[in-house]
Amino acid sequence: MYPRYIKARIEEALTDTRVVLISGPRQSGKTTLATDIASDRIPFLTLDDTNVLRSAINDPVGFIRGLDRAVIDEIQRAPDLLLSIKSTVDDDRTPGRFLLTGSANLMTVPKAADSLAGRMEVIRILPLSQAELLSKQSNFIDRAFAAQTPAADRFILGDGLIETVLSGGYPEALGRKKWGRKQDWYNSYLDAIVQRDVRDIAHVEHLAVMPKLLAVLAEHSGQLVNYTGIGAALGLNHVTTRKYVKVLESLYLVHTLQPWFTNRLKRLTKSPKLHFLDAGLLAAMRDVTPDVIRKEKTAFGTILETFVFSELRKIESWSAQKCLFSHYRDKEKNEVDIVLQNRRGEIIGVEVKASATVSADDFSGMRRLATACGDRFIQGLVLYDHDRTVPFADNMFAAPLSSLWSAS
Repeated sequence: MYPRYIKARIEEALTDTRVVLISGPRQSGKTTLATDIASDRIPFLTLDDTNVLRSAINDPVGFIRGLDRAVIDEIQRAPDLLLSIKSTVDDDRTPGRFLLTGSANLMTVPKAADSLAGRMEVIRILPLSQAELLSKQSNFIDRAFAAQTPAADRFILGDGLIETVLSGGYPEALGRKKWGRKQDWYNSYLDAIVQRDVRDIAHVEHLAVMPKLLAVLAEHSGQLVNYTGIGAALGLNHVTTRKYVKVLESLYLVHTLQPWFTNRLKRLTKSPKLHFLDAGLLAAMRDVTPDVIRKEKTAFGTILETFVFSELRKIESWSAQKCLFSHYRDKEKNEVDIVLQNRRGEIIGVEVKASATVSADDFSGMRRLATACGDRFIQGLVLYDHDRTVPFADNMFAAPLSSLWSAS
């Protein structure tokens, strides 16, 4: 079993919060982690079991009655249970009574968000990070906000980096050696999500269009979102397209990264940017393998950016810093791929390059961002396929992609 560095945060939450929800995509390790935390001390109930699910749906009050503590797996399959949980934890406010897991973002469902407001802490988990795969707890984000020079101590370069990125972070896919078999798993995974989980969380009139929408989104990953353009290829208007993208976002398949803004600048783009939340899933949908990249490396850039975005989201989950993620782009098309802002309003910029060389031009967007932020700008990093950290200006560095999983 790989270490999950978010485990300590979950255990801490259970000491002072009545209900804790581990939320994340299916097959990302939620159930394994919840079982590990609960051990043999707490009853474990999964709503993936037909009999348990039927009991929870038919009699949610009776299902919860008498449970002093419990782990309930895949809670989104019976959302009416949340009202019963609310009632019982209001009667008994003991911390750590319920540890829930969910494969959908329940906070996007009004009934769920309202029922446990102030009673539940939501902790999001994504598939395995490289830091967890290498058993090295990364402090990349903490170092950046402390204005420390980036460091790396386990280098993955060239072909090794390509294979790492395209593999993604889902344990089941990682266990398959052949690329065709990895892609088969991802395709089956998506089929199961569309057929089961979409039905659980939303009323989708055109369910058959969802796989086609995912395929179109895969081609738009890393780009600014244009709902009208995306929907046109499928015969959907922009309102329906936005709604369906939100459903996929609530299932942790994609993420719309909002633009960074400041009232001091008027010439900033207002469009979000689309990312998949797992590079292996994106690579499978685009039918990209290491052999494809070796012949045509231009296909790698977008998938690498998705990989870095996902890795940063995972590292932030156990970091001392709690960050808002966004992207920067002005009307002159100067851009920074990923912007992190902590609770103090301090800013880190991250640009992603698939090549092994970096020039001053690669920092053009970063310089614009630094000017816009003033004293709030802490560090700008261009991550690239090399083993050397190179300073380019005050608080700006070209840094190895491998620094993402450094514990230095």
